[in-house]
Amino acid sequence: MPSRRQIREAAVQFLYCADLEGGAPAADYRQTFWDLLTESDRRRLLTSILRALEHISQGRSDRLIELTERSTTAIARLSATTDTESIKKDLQLVLRLESAWSAHYDSLRKLPLHDVENDGVVGQLDEAVKNLFAVNGDISTARERFRLSLEDFPTLRNSLEALSASLRRMQRISDRVGMLENPHQFPEQSDLKHIRESSEEIAALRRDADSLVDTVLLHKKTIDYKLAQIIENYVPERIDPVDRAILRLAACELLTRPDISAKIVINEAIDLAKKFGSTDSGRFVNGVLDQIRKS
Repeated sequence: MPSRRQIREAAVQFLYCADLEGGAPAADYRQTFWDLLTESDRRRLLTSILRALEHISQGRSDRLIELTERSTTAIARLSATTDTESIKKDLQLVLRLESAWSAHYDSLRKLPLHDVENDGVVGQLDEAVKNLFAVNGDISTARERFRLSLEDFPTLRNSLEALSASLRRMQRISDRVGMLENPHQFPEQSDLKHIRESSEEIAALRRDADSLVDTVLLHKKTIDYKLAQIIENYVPERIDPVDRAILRLAACELLTRPDISAKIVINEAIDLAKKFGSTDSGRFVNGVLDQIRKS
């Protein structure tokens, strides 16, 4: 899980980038901000997902060929009577979705995952993986619908057992892909541990940083009023935007989080100022926050 330092660094960067003094509402910046901030983490996560997909998909092409061949015979049999027209359509839908799955997977593999100069490649990969997961869900539903449609035709079901066996083999692949989509639902799967932890860490960082930012926004007027009591002729726009973001974040915690030591909050703010601010930022932040602490 992300550390307190990581969460505060992300919050400060958002408060700085969003420029809360004007422009569009801060919420409008969030998705773009998180896409940029987590790009390298998402790249590593996508790399792991693609490697897992390659492993899971081994042999799928051969199984698809087998399914297609058996489906040809089955469709001819189902076309012989109008009673089974709906079952034939269900099978044809399965075959279309199987082809769509293959097309999405082939397109995904062609994207340049390691093209670090291409700023949009992670977004493209993320979208492509989501599309594959969506088709995977649709095809699982379609296979189950076909299976259920055979329940009312015992004789037909027995004669199409070879086809059903092929569909079950394809479904086992889809089940594994479904685990990749929701790894947190399968804690017993040790081979998904890295993907599960990486996904949870990205989500936790955003959740906790967003919560921190929302608290600052909620109390911004009170925070600025307190800063105005300490900083002579205080006007937010006159303060360096990095220092302003750090002061607001730390002041918010000093005013609303009595459970956190003031010394810890101030020391963390000084570290943030040294990392993101100017040469004098650490001393300036320390002086202001110390006055808030004393008051």
